[in-house]
Amino acid sequence: MSLSINYHREGEGPPLVLLHGIGHHWQAWRPVIERLAGEFDVIACDSPGFGRSAALPPSIEPTIASYVDAFEWFFAELGIERPHVAGNSMGGAIALELARGRAIRSVSAFSPAGFWTPAELRFCQLSLTALAQTPAPARPAMEALARTRRGRVALFSQLFGYPARLPAEEAVAALQDAWASPAFVGALDAFRHYRFQSPEQLRSTPLTIAWGRRDRLLPYQLQAPRARAMLPWATHVTLGAGHVPFFDDPAAVAAVIRSCARSAAGDTRASRL
Repeated sequence: MSLSINYHREGEGPPLVLLHGIGHHWQAWRPVIERLAGEFDVIACDSPGFGRSAALPPSIEPTIASYVDAFEWFFAELGIERPHVAGNSMGGAIALELARGRAIRSVSAFSPAGFWTPAELRFCQLSLTALAQTPAPARPAMEALARTRRGRVALFSQLFGYPARLPAEEAVAALQDAWASPAFVGALDAFRHYRFQSPEQLRSTPLTIAWGRRDRLLPYQLQAPRARAMLPWATHVTLGAGHVPFFDDPAAVAAVIRSCARSAAGDTRASRL
């Protein structure tokens, strides 16, 4: 596979790869990165077709499986061996699927996609399609709204538990990158191929599933119990956050990742953290 994945890298320690959700970019992780860069070699990625990463080749449908292949290639290209991986939403699903090949050391999945019913999947697709297909004439007004506290509450309450905590500049940049994402609509449509299955294949990987009780996109009260039922041996954490928890409670997100890394067998550095 030939592709270019944009990433931000900082810190020292065991490698930790961060994967964002659909329509987002690596900058969503900034408040978490600053809390973990002293303990990990943090590699925050733009998934192909999002942020500043080129899209997958036209012949490849942007499915979860395709993204798993892309990141396995990326790890090999960077010479990263068995990193810890944390992912949100689509990124959480990618992280879980990466664990099947035992290519990673631990998984921290925040509101991972794939624990939905067909109706819940459709709700997610319709909600995000409205953002992806915002008419160009309406975008300047939305950007102006995103620069105000009340506007962020109005625009982002489905995704963030406390949207007023989202900095204005990040809110605007997130909208702009979402609209510019060549993979957004295709990846949303490709969700129809994905539902989390075969949990037994993940038993050998330390795994934490964290869900925000204020998640209004992949609702906590519906989907978190399915994750618990399918992965009873994993660690399950409830956050007082929304679907995208990084600005809601970055300290709690960092604590989840740090704790999961500690539990990874054979990771002597993480065990001393």
